[in-house]
Amino acid sequence: MDSLALGADLEPEPVVDEHSTVTLHVNGEPTTLTVDHRTTVLETLRESFGLTGAKKGCDHGQCGACTVLVDGRRVNSCLLLAVAQDGATITTVEGLADGGSLHPVQRAFVERDALQCGFCTPGQICSAVGMLREAADGHPSHVTRPDAAATGPVALDADEIRERMSGNLCRCGAYPRIVEAIEDVIE
Repeated sequence: MDSLALGADLEPEPVVDEHSTVTLHVNGEPTTLTVDHRTTVLETLRESFGLTGAKKGCDHGQCGACTVLVDGRRVNSCLLLAVAQDGATITTVEGLADGGSLHPVQRAFVERDALQCGFCTPGQICSAVGMLREAADGHPSHVTRPDAAATGPVALDADEIRERMSGNLCRCGAYPRIVEAIEDVIE
């Protein structure tokens, strides 16, 4: 039997558009762009917006170098598809400063020299900003005392800070100064 005759009555494959138009509010600026469905928020920030603060470290959500804030919550941008963030507000380390004034966490990192090579620093800073908000909103961590009030802010001591920042890795070992910088902000 002729192989062409077997496929003669098959419908042609439909053409699937693998791109969508989304609007992202990045560092206070709404931008509409067309993204490939497979493109991550990290790739979009770096390639479409030229924002290179968030870094591609492990590309598996394990190191935290890509941490940004999405709708005020810290996320690993290497794991988020940009197409799924239509309408989201995204804040990168570049968007934390208020004009010429550094964000208090940025300022504390500089004052405490809480960085060495600096590769992880943008993710550490964004994570710290998100973590401070989570604690202020009363979200417990693994080390939060069970008798802590579930309705108010969680007190942040060094153990709480270390636990909450444990998703951000620093190869240089600047952890003590990172904890000190965050403590400076909450005092």
